[in-house]
Amino acid sequence: MAAGLDPKALDRYVSRVRPELESELRKLVEIPTISMAPERKPDILRGAEAAARAIVARGGTAEVLETRGNPVVVGRFASDPKHPTVTIYNHLDVQPADEPEWRREPFRMAVEGDRYYARGATDDKGPALSVLFAAAYARDVGLPVNIQFLWELEEEIGSPNLDAFLKKHAKALRTDVVVVSDTVWLAPGKPAISSGLRGLQGATLRLETGTQDAHSGLTGGASRNPMVELANVIAALHDGGTGKVRIKGFYDDVVKPTKAELTSFARSGFSVKRFKSVYGLKSLRSDDPLEVMQSIWSRPTLEVHGIAGGYQGPGIKTVVPPFAEAKVSLRLVPNQTPAKALQLLTAEVKRLNPDVVVVGQSSLAPFRGDTEGPLAAAAAQALRFGFAKSPVFVREGGSIGAVVTMQRHLRCPIQFVGLSLPDHGYHAPNEYFDWGQAWGGIKTFAKYFDLLPGALGAR
Repeated sequence: MAAGLDPKALDRYVSRVRPELESELRKLVEIPTISMAPERKPDILRGAEAAARAIVARGGTAEVLETRGNPVVVGRFASDPKHPTVTIYNHLDVQPADEPEWRREPFRMAVEGDRYYARGATDDKGPALSVLFAAAYARDVGLPVNIQFLWELEEEIGSPNLDAFLKKHAKALRTDVVVVSDTVWLAPGKPAISSGLRGLQGATLRLETGTQDAHSGLTGGASRNPMVELANVIAALHDGGTGKVRIKGFYDDVVKPTKAELTSFARSGFSVKRFKSVYGLKSLRSDDPLEVMQSIWSRPTLEVHGIAGGYQGPGIKTVVPPFAEAKVSLRLVPNQTPAKALQLLTAEVKRLNPDVVVVGQSSLAPFRGDTEGPLAAAAAQALRFGFAKSPVFVREGGSIGAVVTMQRHLRCPIQFVGLSLPDHGYHAPNEYFDWGQAWGGIKTFAKYFDLLPGALGAR
């Protein structure tokens, strides 16, 4: 029979394993597992093998399983087949680290007080190791739960091979719930549980009106200028002042946040000043916190990422270019679908200018999790135990492709219990993780593993 959790014993355990966690984190972050760099393929494999060894060293079992791309690490702490199973998802691939603003070697961990500086420290190797050490403790005290790790190495490039991997291994990876530990709080000391992700539909808009540059003095006025025409289309699709998308039918399927969600948003402690500082924004469309939160979490968008065409060199070359191209994306919310969004975009563009060709690019469906019920309550209670603060339920403005893929193949509830902070620098120079979040994270997940059997039994 499980002995359950003794808070004082857990605190002693967390203090004792700090050097061990720091050592494992150093090993992982000093391997440049950059998934978007093909030349880093050997480092990806080294990173996967190092991660598997970390699981085995804590008393679990681990496999490095192949895909058509980068491998997936599957680890297990098994107690009894009759016990419920929880799968923890993290990713171990990282963004490049070639920004000039780095003040330290990005792939050599620098320890400064309680901070661990390195690329990948918070996104997502530090959180992954925090959960691993919690799992080892759960096993040591005999909690009646099977813990499974799914550590991916392609998340930063959109998880292109996870779908086929899960289709092949779904039976072996059977689980009662998945917990994603790859999300960000709003601020230090303010735990947040994400309950939704926006989806994505990318597209290119291309207009060709000629076969070569034409002299603007000889042809201007008679020739069509694709840059201007495409700019007119973009301006008609999207109000730059308000952010409103002007595509017929675009908002028809949008599910607005409930009153309870809006109340949770308002309680979240979201700071407009901090938001602007973290992301380097000089101004926003609104400085009202609730309006900003709704804009980034629960409303769909159209964004223009780049416009190509014409002369881009120094000075002015007086030509009428033969083509123009815009790269755009639609961020989607429940219950919008990428297929319908692309269809609506294409129809509106064709109405505005029939010669513009719309080509769909990558897409992801939006996701909405539960904010009520025993599983949500268990996650909230666990965070309160780990960090001595009650969490709020928020949403994520971004997209995690693996989530929708896991939902499709594993067919179970998915929760988000992240440990990172905005200040940690996701995808930014001088990224770091800190011991305070690791400490609270180990305690949080140990408590979650303690609560989970009861929560699943109450469903």
